[in-house]
Amino acid sequence: MMTRRYGIFGWVAAAILVALISSTASLRAAEKATPTTAAEIQLSFAPLVKAAAPAVVNIYTRKVVRTRQSSPLFNDPFFRRFFGRGFGFDTGRTREKVQNSLGSGVIVDEKGVIVTNHHVVEGADEITVVLADRREFDASLVGSDERSDLAVLQVETDGEKLPFLKFRDSDELEVGDLVLAIGNPFGVGQTVTSGIVSAMARTRVGVSDLSSFIQTDAAINPGNSGGALITMDGFLVGINTAIFSKSGGSHGIGFAIPGNMARSVLAGLTGEGGLVRPWLGAWGQPVSSDIAASLGMSRPVGVLVNNIYPNGPAQGAGLKLGDVIVAVGGKSVVDPQALRYRIATLAVGQSVDLSVWRRGRETTLKLGLTAPRENPPRELTELTGRHPLLGASIVNMSPALAEELGIDPVTPGVFVLQIRRGGSANRLGFRPGDRIVAINDENVGSVSQLKVILAKPAQRWRVTLERNGKTLNWVIEA
Repeated sequence: MMTRRYGIFGWVAAAILVALISSTASLRAAEKATPTTAAEIQLSFAPLVKAAAPAVVNIYTRKVVRTRQSSPLFNDPFFRRFFGRGFGFDTGRTREKVQNSLGSGVIVDEKGVIVTNHHVVEGADEITVVLADRREFDASLVGSDERSDLAVLQVETDGEKLPFLKFRDSDELEVGDLVLAIGNPFGVGQTVTSGIVSAMARTRVGVSDLSSFIQTDAAINPGNSGGALITMDGFLVGINTAIFSKSGGSHGIGFAIPGNMARSVLAGLTGEGGLVRPWLGAWGQPVSSDIAASLGMSRPVGVLVNNIYPNGPAQGAGLKLGDVIVAVGGKSVVDPQALRYRIATLAVGQSVDLSVWRRGRETTLKLGLTAPRENPPRELTELTGRHPLLGASIVNMSPALAEELGIDPVTPGVFVLQIRRGGSANRLGFRPGDRIVAINDENVGSVSQLKVILAKPAQRWRVTLERNGKTLNWVIEA
């Protein structure tokens, strides 16, 4: 009887198994069934492209470059050393040459406001914008920001409304999201490529100072710079900027400036008062694994503060040396570049929460966002007279100037801003960025003080300067 019951059970189990196999086979057959409708046949980005592409434009620029005509022999340092400029090789005449370049841009306002890359329009004498429907407009430069590599153009349409793209919060993007890149690669005309977001917050790209790029494998080629990176719902999420390539072509690693940065720069360049970024007034270093372990952190993240500007916003918020800034406004920061990016996308006059790791636990500080101070006044001066700094333009360093130049941390003092060719400063090897520490054993604290010191006759000049973190001492005979 026992054997019989097991036999009945076995038949029942077999029947269930056959039914499951039959059902699975039916489902697979249904999945592989021939499509019967147009919707089942078509999987296309065409509707999205049709809506977004008209807002992406081609940008053509012209720049007149003047070159000096001379004998090819005169380019040899040997001839220059022994014969000099007055020997007759150098005609002294200049020749004008027109350089043409191309790029892309995105219309972000129906009144003809266009966002593109700074490097696309840098130094251009003429800018022409060509729409997807082949209409052409002369464009004027509203403003340009080298630090973010963004620029804003304006075209006059006589009241006609242009197609445009709306921004989307780029912080909502996630790795794996589908995106489209639209631009004008190699000047062949508008093209569209698709891909995914392969990484976020790439900071070590070296394209711009304020970098926290969206990385994508959508093909971005020369001429795509300034074009649109859009999401599957048709919003502008980034401005295509650069690629990683050893051949000049796309290798599947492209970078786009996040839409949040583009929106911030756009608001500044088109608003009253120009582009003014808030500043933190504190600087630091990335947190390594060893530092994280010594501070009791679970992982290496954030910026270890090792420099705070006196009476700046960070000090006012209660930030201290040794604190680790781990987030700004709830957004994680992994290194100093990410911290700069987060602060730069905020607006002056607001306040933001800083998440700080201090003494083994996380605390929150309220940071008031203010414009960097123009204190001390710059006193920009080109030096004249009989001394080693003839031809150098010097300036008092301030937080505002440091922000413009992308210098951090801010070191008070007198800096060389420019060097005029032919002056003694140029011949002796002074460089822009040098900080003049002392002249003839007198400490230099301001431009006015330096001018007084240089006005004193001397047979020998002892110059102490700081360059790239190193102190140099020179002795120069008059």
